[in-house]
Amino acid sequence: MEAAAAAGIEPVELLVAGENVVPELLGEVSTLGHAPRVIGVYRRADLPAGSRDVVVAVWRVADPGNVGTLIRTADAFGAAVSLSAECADPTGPRALRASAGAVFRVPLVPWDEVPARGIALVAHGGEPLEEAPLDLPLTLYLGSEREGLPEALATHCYKATIPTPGAAESLNVAAAGAIALYELSRRGWRGVS
Repeated sequence: MEAAAAAGIEPVELLVAGENVVPELLGEVSTLGHAPRVIGVYRRADLPAGSRDVVVAVWRVADPGNVGTLIRTADAFGAAVSLSAECADPTGPRALRASAGAVFRVPLVPWDEVPARGIALVAHGGEPLEEAPLDLPLTLYLGSEREGLPEALATHCYKATIPTPGAAESLNVAAAGAIALYELSRRGWRGVS
């Protein structure tokens, strides 16, 4: 709730244990292992909108922890996020926890409004990410861990791969997004704009 308040987003309802709601009821609706003292209810329409020079476009990532982590990582680097259909709900309990309040600061961009220039992060077969042309504005496309990006989407992008010398077949999608945003910052991009 502090992140929402800092972003100037007011709750529609604030449920406070022992003040306006019985504490046991908060425990029943919470997904935490313990009953929270306060639950804030917010309007989705009040979340940040707009775009930034870099948009992390997430394709069909169903795990809410990964969606929340990508939002938090975008916040750390000053990027925006776009979620395709079939992505986990960024306002669901697990995604909210993983975002650590970043959902109140990171613009969510409609899928059809991302910058045209794109880098498709693919597990194998792309050029090394450190050689990718990262000219702004830019969309970084990340696919689901199971299916990756559809060829029809990746065809219109520069394909980049994060080289991994170890035995793992691929990286976790949130880890790949963090590495790609770090590569942008390493080259001098400082976020937002």
